[in-house]
Amino acid sequence: MARRGGPGRDKATAKGKTPAKAAGAPARGRRGGGRAEREPVARPVGGGLAELIPDRERPNGWSLLIDGAPQSHVDLDDPAHLSFAYQRRIGHVIDLAAPPLQPLRVLHLGGGAFTLARYTAATRPRSTQQIVELDAPLVQLVRDHLPLDPQARVRVRTADAREGLGRCPDGWADLIVADVFSGARTPAHLTSAGFLTEVRRVLAPSGRYVANLADGPPLAHLRGQVATAAAVFPELALAADPVVWRGRRFGNAVLLASALPLPVAEFTRRVATDPHPGRVEHGRALGDFTGGAAVVTDESAKPSPAPPPSVFENP
Repeated sequence: MARRGGPGRDKATAKGKTPAKAAGAPARGRRGGGRAEREPVARPVGGGLAELIPDRERPNGWSLLIDGAPQSHVDLDDPAHLSFAYQRRIGHVIDLAAPPLQPLRVLHLGGGAFTLARYTAATRPRSTQQIVELDAPLVQLVRDHLPLDPQARVRVRTADAREGLGRCPDGWADLIVADVFSGARTPAHLTSAGFLTEVRRVLAPSGRYVANLADGPPLAHLRGQVATAAAVFPELALAADPVVWRGRRFGNAVLLASALPLPVAEFTRRVATDPHPGRVEHGRALGDFTGGAAVVTDESAKPSPAPPPSVFENP
């Protein structure tokens, strides 16, 4: 599970640690003073204490926190709304994966609150999607309180991400979305060239891979991930906040990879005009960014670095 960035922000500026008022309470309204008041929900899951916090600005919006760190945001009335900066960037990838409304076959490694699967179902009806999420209690919490649209063609499988990937047939997916964290770190076995070779096997020839990565100064992990992806995919692009690019703070970066040319110009334009603007690098500039970093193998793989304690603290 990812300790993902908060609404409109990436990981380094997320504000967490909002206490739940009622452990195990249902996520539904309670009438008082003439208006419905929704109760927070708290439940232990595999990754810690999960909390569903009502969004006071959206009548059916909810934020998912794990141990106080923002994970996902969902608006059940408007599943095409993406609050988190990194999720909007992945949303752009989904938008650009095919002509508008064309269904896709999408594999999501990491589930969270199923935000990106909901987005795909809303913007590309009749898409076929699979979610692989290791944390069974979290899956049940989301199913109980943030149910998927019954018309959405989304299958949820409880398994390790690499194990679930290995069960997929060759060339099945038009898009693979990787957003997998254990605590606040990407597991080592999901950072290697061996993992990405499996990703490429499952992708259709024109398919695309997009991953949520996290790193901070001196960006050694991020450089290694770009170098590793370049050993498997000929086409890459990387989107991040300017302050993350400059190595000034810990944050999220969205890596996009494919065997075929990417829509870099349009992706760059969309990322730059987001409410929380980012910058995209590709081609030679992205190659230079790696600085000669070594390709990560299964033998040399390590988890992504832990964020500093201040990342999820309130000011």
